[in-house]
Amino acid sequence: MPRKIIIDTDPGQDDAVAILLALASPEDIDVLGICAVAGNVPLALTERNARIICELSGHRETRVFAGCEKPISRNLVTAEHVHGKTGLDGPQLADPTMPLQEQHGVDFIIETLRREPAHTVTLCPLGPLTNIATAMQRAPDIIDRIQQIVLMGGAYFEVGNITPAAEFNIYVDPQAADIVFKSGVPLVVMPLDVTHKALTNRKRVEAFRALGTEPGRMVAEWTDFFERFDMQKYGSEGAPLHDPCVIAYLIDPSLFEGRHVNVEIETQSELTMGMTVADWWGVTNRPANALFMGSVDAERFFALLTDRIGRL
Repeated sequence: MPRKIIIDTDPGQDDAVAILLALASPEDIDVLGICAVAGNVPLALTERNARIICELSGHRETRVFAGCEKPISRNLVTAEHVHGKTGLDGPQLADPTMPLQEQHGVDFIIETLRREPAHTVTLCPLGPLTNIATAMQRAPDIIDRIQQIVLMGGAYFEVGNITPAAEFNIYVDPQAADIVFKSGVPLVVMPLDVTHKALTNRKRVEAFRALGTEPGRMVAEWTDFFERFDMQKYGSEGAPLHDPCVIAYLIDPSLFEGRHVNVEIETQSELTMGMTVADWWGVTNRPANALFMGSVDAERFFALLTDRIGRL
C-alpha cells in the first residue's frame, strides 16, 4: 500500500525535485494534495511554483492549495539570494494553466486528517512549519490522527545556514516549529547534517540531463542554478538536495541513519532564534521526540532520484 502523504512546501528548486520524486513513485506514495506556504519566496510565488512542478511532472490532477502567507508571529524572511527572484530561477518556465484550489491549505490539512482513517496520513513539510502548526492550533483533534511527520529542517553539527545557529525553514517560523516539535506526533527530521551529505556533482547532474526528458533537463538546470550559490558559500563540489531526502526516506528508509533524541526549538533568543537543539549525546533527561538523521548513503540516494525522475 502506498503511503498517503500531504506535501507542505515553499518551492524552491530542491522542493521541486522532492515533488517530482513523490509524483514519480505512485507504488510507494499517494500524494493527497500539495499545500504551499510562504518561505523561500512569498506565497503567491510558492503556490504558482507548485503548480508549475505538477504540470512538468504530467500530474495536473494533483490538487494544489495555498496556505499561510506569513509566519505565526514574526515577519516573513525569504531566500531569493539562494533560489532567485521566482524561487525556481534557472530554466525559463511557462505560467501554469492548472487551477489553484479555492480551499485554504490549512483547512485542507484539517479536513483530510479528519476524513482519512487515523494514523494513515503522513505530513511532509519541506518549508517553514506555519501551515502544520496553524492546523494543530485550529483543530487539536487532528494531532492524534497524524501517522508521522517527516520534515526537512534544522541542523545540529552543521549549525545554521541563514544565521550562525539556525537552519532556514525553522528560523522563518520558530514558533510554528516549537508547536510541531512539542505536539507528540512521531517526527523524522532531515537536518542539514544529512542533506549536506547528499551533494550534487557533475556526474550526478549530468545523469539527470542524460535522461533526455523535460523533467530530467529541468532538474539538471535547477541544480546548475542553485549549485553556484552553495559551492561559493561552502567551498563544496556541489549543492545539497535538501528536500528530496524527505521523500526518499518514505520510499527507502534504509538510505538514512539517525538517532531518536530530544529536539527543542529556541524561540527566546534573537542570537540563536530557530536553533534546533538536538540532545545527540543524551545529556538531558528530556524525552526523545524525533528521529534526527545523521547520515545518508548518497550514491543510492542519487540512484533512486535519477531512476524515479527518469519515469516522468
